[in-house]
Amino acid sequence: MFDSLSDRLGGVFDKLRGRGALKEQDVRDAMREVRIALLEADVALPVVRRFVDRVTEKAIGQSVLRSVTPGQQVVKIVNDELIETLGGDVTPELDLAASPPVVIMMVGLQGSGKTTSTAKISKLLKDKQGKKVMMASLDVNRPAAQEQLKVLGEQTGVATLPIIAGQQPTEIATRAMQAAKLQAVDVLMLDTAGRLHVDQQLMDEMKAVAGIATPRETLLVVDSLTGQDAVNVAQSFAGEVDLTGVVLTRMDGDARGGAALSMRAVTGKPIKFAGTGEKMDAIEVFHPSRVANRILGMGDIVSMVEKAAEAVKVEEAEELAKRMEQGKFDLNDLRTQLRQMQSMGGLGMLAGMMPGMKKAKAAMAASNMDDKVLLRMEAIIGSMTKKERANPALLNAKRKIRVANGSGTQVQDVNKVLKMHQEMSKAMKQIKKMGGLKGLAAMFGKGGLDAAMPGLGGQGLGGGAKGGLPGLGGPGSAGGPDLSKFLKK
Repeated sequence: MFDSLSDRLGGVFDKLRGRGALKEQDVRDAMREVRIALLEADVALPVVRRFVDRVTEKAIGQSVLRSVTPGQQVVKIVNDELIETLGGDVTPELDLAASPPVVIMMVGLQGSGKTTSTAKISKLLKDKQGKKVMMASLDVNRPAAQEQLKVLGEQTGVATLPIIAGQQPTEIATRAMQAAKLQAVDVLMLDTAGRLHVDQQLMDEMKAVAGIATPRETLLVVDSLTGQDAVNVAQSFAGEVDLTGVVLTRMDGDARGGAALSMRAVTGKPIKFAGTGEKMDAIEVFHPSRVANRILGMGDIVSMVEKAAEAVKVEEAEELAKRMEQGKFDLNDLRTQLRQMQSMGGLGMLAGMMPGMKKAKAAMAASNMDDKVLLRMEAIIGSMTKKERANPALLNAKRKIRVANGSGTQVQDVNKVLKMHQEMSKAMKQIKKMGGLKGLAAMFGKGGLDAAMPGLGGQGLGGGAKGGLPGLGGPGSAGGPDLSKFLKK
């Protein structure tokens, strides 16, 4: 998501950060490069002009140029403006404050991902908010559109309105409202028909359906891969229908990001959801501040923690915590960790959410290290016997050859997994010596890694200064997070 834009902006700001002092011309030169980067990302020209003008005006102020870290100040101004452009600090939520059934009408062009998004949002409301949801397809033009929604309903466990051949959209909408009231449904999702392009017939049909169902939310679904076209479509719909929000699909493949950056500014409507993949749970609530942080390579720790909370089973986490307290860590534990990483989206997804991990992600790509590495490692562990997984010391040369043959890998790959396990096992024993997780958290509060691990020779992680993780500070440092609380969590 936003890879090419993020890389371009990262290069611009690296130059600014590398200078001790900035002149007005330095800022203007940087802003010129930012302008080019945004235009190449297919952001609408009026949005680019407004964005660059606002940032330049704030960045050439005396408080910035004469500050101790002018480069960082400019990045902060850009970050704040990105958040504002994407929709502000407030995360837009669905308005469900009405007497049930609350109607959500999905509109958009054919092929934008309306039907899939309808099912995804329905599943999200059912699973996360405990709502009773019903879906109804009003698309009588596209072949098998109604059958597609029925299949998706079966996959997600969401009820769908029974199909009656020959009915028109307004008749289906009336029947859907009656069925939703009879079945005490909380939310009724209406998947309207699309067209290959915006036409009057489509608009009239949507207005007729809206007159019957009186939707609380009318969400426009647009394909982010179409870039500037997506913005034009949004403008056309906004002029005809009373939109309340936008759903951007295929955000996982949108390397440029122009549609997302332009949409709010051009339509004035908030982006409420972003589709991030083909699976039914691959949809996210759109948080402007988190997206801005990802674009500028600052990471998205909050989303990563939320993904972890969904992926990690409480029992498994508690069991692993107990074993860590005892200084134990076998290959079964490593296997559990690998599976959790895969369910959270794999190495690429996690690297994209970690602050400052853009370069690491690029290095992974250059060395052909992808999510298949996790699968190969799990295959290697799966080829071992129960005794071998519990006691890796049993793995002699003969057994390693058997494991390699069984997993379709090389003996060197088996050795790498064993080496990783050894390193992690050593870390667990070190944690036990320091008094378990509570002891480790206390150590972080009393001087960081150098106090916790004297063997690092006063360098900390990555050669940082004493007193905690470099760049993060300790519990009392200005702007730094309280790592002892973080570790306890």
